[in-house]
Amino acid sequence: MGERASDHVREVAALRQGLDFGMTLIDTAEMYGEGGAERIIGEAIVGRRDEVFLVSKVYPHHASERGVVAACERSLSRLKTDHLDLYLLHWRGDIALAETVAGFEQLRAAGRIRDWGVSNFDRSDLEELLALPDGAHCAANQVLYHLDCRGIEWDLLPLCRRRHIAVMAYSPFNEGRLLRNRQLASLALRIGVGPAQIALAWLLAQPGVATIPKANDPAHVHDNFKALDVKLSSNVRAEIDRIFPPPSRATPLKMI
Repeated sequence: MGERASDHVREVAALRQGLDFGMTLIDTAEMYGEGGAERIIGEAIVGRRDEVFLVSKVYPHHASERGVVAACERSLSRLKTDHLDLYLLHWRGDIALAETVAGFEQLRAAGRIRDWGVSNFDRSDLEELLALPDGAHCAANQVLYHLDCRGIEWDLLPLCRRRHIAVMAYSPFNEGRLLRNRQLASLALRIGVGPAQIALAWLLAQPGVATIPKANDPAHVHDNFKALDVKLSSNVRAEIDRIFPPPSRATPLKMI
């Protein structure tokens, strides 16, 4: 969002419709539209900040102790709020994790963020983080996770569950590719829903997992909302596992 002025009205409307439906987690980053997405969100949530669980992410090259504080203040200004509910390191860069954690803890102590976490951290990265002083305060790990990308189920997802770290699944439709999968479309047709709704319902049924489908059009927001009505039977879940098998070995974390 926030990349084209011509989309401005539609994007604000999509966000507000999501809030009307009770879909209150909004995820963004300073990278998206180089702040443009945060400005759109800031406009959409005026007068409704208390309804929103607001997440943003810091560039790795801004994630020094001082840099992360400055970046957060810029995000807060664009979002027109005095705090974030969750602030994430977008991916791991060259700056030492201890510096980033120190900046996050400074922001948390000042009330500028409620919690902090990471994104695109594989098991080894997460274990290194957790070994740091205050590393155990990590509240979330946002990773690529969808029906056709289940590698995190081998070791990363179990680690997050053991350490009470929420998993945020991004790109739940694999940038639209899942919606063109013929087997998934056939299964969806048999049970009377859309393939997007199956993909979201499956993720939402995973313990400790939230998902953040991109939706910059009110019609897409409505379609995503309907996934909450989809209950997958044991037979349907078995069919999903046949089409999209769970991992049989450890694999490197994928990212987009």
